[in-house]
Amino acid sequence: MRLNRFNDRVTRGGVLFLIAVLATCGAAFLTGNNLLFLIFSAMLALLLVSGFLSRLVLAGLEIELLLPEHVFARTPMAARLRIRNLKRLTPSFSIELTGLKDPVYFPLIPGRGTIEAAGQIVFPERGRHHENLFVISTRFPFGFLRKSTTVELRRETIVYPALEAREGVQMLVDSAAGELESTTRGEGRDFYRIRPYEPQDSARHVDWKSTAHTGNLQVREFTRDQDRAVEVFFDRRIRAPLRQPFEKLVEDCAFVVWELAGRDARIWMRSQRGFAKAVPEEGDVYDLMKFLAVVEPMIVPEMTGVEDEPADPANPRIVFSLAGDNSLTEPLA
Repeated sequence: MRLNRFNDRVTRGGVLFLIAVLATCGAAFLTGNNLLFLIFSAMLALLLVSGFLSRLVLAGLEIELLLPEHVFARTPMAARLRIRNLKRLTPSFSIELTGLKDPVYFPLIPGRGTIEAAGQIVFPERGRHHENLFVISTRFPFGFLRKSTTVELRRETIVYPALEAREGVQMLVDSAAGELESTTRGEGRDFYRIRPYEPQDSARHVDWKSTAHTGNLQVREFTRDQDRAVEVFFDRRIRAPLRQPFEKLVEDCAFVVWELAGRDARIWMRSQRGFAKAVPEEGDVYDLMKFLAVVEPMIVPEMTGVEDEPADPANPRIVFSLAGDNSLTEPLA
């Protein structure tokens, strides 16, 4: 933690007090009244004491921000704020901290004391956040001045892309999940459904109880082992002025990956520069989200088609690229 220089701002009450000081000063010099000079001196002393005490109140404070393990951009995240007063005897009064979604107010922090408070923090964009900037301020003791200083908490926080469904992205998820489900039906051990008999079905799968109940020949269908995955390819190529569309592409990819993982789908994600990871065999969905949190674009002079072939033509495949619209490639029959 590091405190920057202190800043002073005169409050509305301070403005009224300054007007009173100037009026007293003018009256004292015009009338030569010793009592008015005494009052004027006392008022100036109050201003000096106010600035000294407010600086003393802010000195010796240490702030620690406790965040959840996983943080998403533009999403309010619960946070714990811990503030310590390192001064041995001197307490700190009327401390306000801003930088969270809502300001946090501490009426009293005793000497060598620690106080915790709950709050929410919002990171506006994805990426590595090395500095969380906060402002602590106080109006103690008289409310004439608001003395403030910025506090930089030097720690690295990985912020994942925002999970917001845009038009058409949810359809990609549903299509890929449905395509994956259709390829899992077949010979296996787990029961899938009962359906009408078809000529190619084996007689040993006939469900006689359902046949007797419906009057039509019915068979039991089973799922076969899950050996297919949704292949996701993220094309990080952009042209120089297309940074904002690239960020939207990252968020679309993050949403699709997150939704597929929530449906227990196997995902094989690839990108340029050697990135390839299979979930859940080689990690979990947070490994993919971390890649999307820090991925940087590759600037190219012109955009051409995606030069990447599917690892398995039978897998449903989703391509995210600025060379064309996000697309789902159906598996080959």
